[in-house]
Amino acid sequence: MYRTHTCGQLRAANINETVTLAGWVQKVRNLGAMTFIDLRDRYGITQIVVEEHSAPEVKAVAEKLGREFVLQVKGRVIERSSKNTKIPTGDIEVVAEQLTILHDAEVPPFTIEENSDGGDDLRMKYRYLDLRRPPLQRNMILRHKMAQEIRRFLDSEGFLEIETPYLVNSTPEGARDFVVPSRMNPNQFYALPQSPQTLKQLLMVAGYDRYFQIVRCFRDEDLRADRQPEFTQIDCEMSFVEQEDVLEIFERWAKHMFKEVMGLELNEPLQRMPWIEAMEKYGSDKPDLRFGMEFSDLTDLAHGHGFSVFDEAEYITGFAAPGCAVYTRKQIDALTEFVKRQQIGAKGLVWIRVEEGGVKSSIDKFYTPEQVKAMADRCGAKAGDMVFILCGKKFKVLTQLCALRLEVAERLGLRDPKKFAPLWVVDFPLFEWDDETQRYYAVHHPFTSPKPEDVQYLDSDPGRVRANAYDFVCNGTEIGGGSIRIHDSKLQAKMFELLGFTPEQAQERFGFLMNAFKYGAPPHGGLAFGFDRLCSLFGGTDSIRDYIAFPKNNAGRDVMLDAPGFLDQSQLDELNLDLRKPKE
Repeated sequence: MYRTHTCGQLRAANINETVTLAGWVQKVRNLGAMTFIDLRDRYGITQIVVEEHSAPEVKAVAEKLGREFVLQVKGRVIERSSKNTKIPTGDIEVVAEQLTILHDAEVPPFTIEENSDGGDDLRMKYRYLDLRRPPLQRNMILRHKMAQEIRRFLDSEGFLEIETPYLVNSTPEGARDFVVPSRMNPNQFYALPQSPQTLKQLLMVAGYDRYFQIVRCFRDEDLRADRQPEFTQIDCEMSFVEQEDVLEIFERWAKHMFKEVMGLELNEPLQRMPWIEAMEKYGSDKPDLRFGMEFSDLTDLAHGHGFSVFDEAEYITGFAAPGCAVYTRKQIDALTEFVKRQQIGAKGLVWIRVEEGGVKSSIDKFYTPEQVKAMADRCGAKAGDMVFILCGKKFKVLTQLCALRLEVAERLGLRDPKKFAPLWVVDFPLFEWDDETQRYYAVHHPFTSPKPEDVQYLDSDPGRVRANAYDFVCNGTEIGGGSIRIHDSKLQAKMFELLGFTPEQAQERFGFLMNAFKYGAPPHGGLAFGFDRLCSLFGGTDSIRDYIAFPKNNAGRDVMLDAPGFLDQSQLDELNLDLRKPKE
């Protein structure tokens, strides 16, 4: 056999045993009389020693070794004279009695260690080398462990894991589809699913009342740290449920994951925050609750005092930043520039410095000290705090103040990745109005049910209608979201009408679902969690890329495989495709 033990397995209890190890050479230290070799696999590192009196053939092999050579070692375990407390195998070493090079290696383009000297692009190109590094190995192990816990919990709750197809028809779900030409059906295309949304609803119609799938999804959208063109969802659906049933199960699931994976007990019920409260207090539908700095509406206090910037503003809001009264003019200017770079419509940053003796602000000539203090008091500011205020169109200024709040929190060190503040955000609007196209769009997707008490406003005031929808949010990231679905054909037809679909278009795009409903659709709902995002949350990083074995870069390219690439003309001909140059 190639090995009897892994490189992270041997301990003091194994002293005097003869063992066989296999792995990669991490490092070779030739000290003249003795040579030390660090042998690595995904389980750890074991120190190998070639002694002065070792056999000549063993010494000869040791002299040939370089970094990342694949090596087999047979030898005896002895107690290490100078122990290494930093690694689990640090009490022992293996005296080599036989060394066999299983494969030599070129010098790698970057160091394969805890902290590498390779940049992102280089490590992405040689991802198979990057995956040998301990941080990436820990990430992959975490992902595996989480997948097992997900399946274990959902199986215990009666969910069935059912696969759905990857080659489907294009349906509008908010992002561009990736499309696949069909050779057997000329000039027709499959789409890769943005989610299994309609398919899992069909499973509910089919009577599989608890479904889940850890499933690949595909969206052709601009990338950022928490987005990839292909990503993984924990997709779930249930029949004969209301919103409370879904939240109850998946709150228990979330607590189970925190306990089993992170060792954290979450004993209190998770907070449920209406969407409008999240927006007005934090400027975001995915608020970060690890720290305070809640917003306060100052419009009534700030209007009508001759300061035109405030007097002309629709909405004025601010928050108190703890301990920031000591900020210098340079620091305030830097935050002002940060606000301007957001380009969302605020008209500059106003500040109030709260000190033991009173208040000072950038608007002192327009307001009395008492008026300025009233604004600071409403924001809950104490001596030593600084209040930051923005104004403009309500939801635009809330979004901009959210960005400032997060930036200030980052500078103050308040965004601790080891601290978790999960919550449910509920009562979203069902529709959002787009000024450019002069029409409503679904905030989530067209199958989301309205709140029963708001159905009466569908015709008269669609913007007033709340969705029977919910998001699971933690540390400023939307980890998952879902809704109770529409299962009534007439209500679904009304939704399509409000979203601008003609009956013919609705039938063309969603006829299979509408037809299925005719044969008895149960009340149903569900949600999907972003598996990659959940992994990065538990791993304590912002980027999901480190938790995906072979990710794409920010341009959507796989630089290791050099994909996407061009097709041979013969393949294009077979698919009846002609290429044209893109417009500049």
